[in-house]
Amino acid sequence: MKKLNFLPLFFILCSFQNQPTLKGTWEFVGGIYNGKKEGAPKGYALHRKYDAIHYDAYAIEKGYKTERYEAGTYIFKGDTCVDTETFCSQPSKITHIPIHYLYTLKNDTLTLRGTLPTGMRVEEYWKKMK
Repeated sequence: MKKLNFLPLFFILCSFQNQPTLKGTWEFVGGIYNGKKEGAPKGYALHRKYDAIHYDAYAIEKGYKTERYEAGTYIFKGDTCVDTETFCSQPSKITHIPIHYLYTLKNDTLTLRGTLPTGMRVEEYWKKMK
């Protein structure tokens, strides 16, 4: 009887596996910046709306017009989410610079961990809205 090598078949089947997606709306629930823990802002909410490869970020405060403050693209590469800001309503040092975040998706929480080009270490938590 011939031995079959299933390893190439395994890699072929894995190549058809769906890439993760962040489609939907996510709300910022806090983060850690250079070791300092911060909660979500009080009085307003930060949301990101994702499609298959883009996102738009909004500041939402009751009684005020919703403000789009950031936009960009993202792509998954293994355990990394590469985020590239393409628009920012305020001066930004990271516009058009790809930032590589280690990401985890657990239940309805997205965690992004990485180091910004400025050297700041970040860990952000976003909860998927229903």
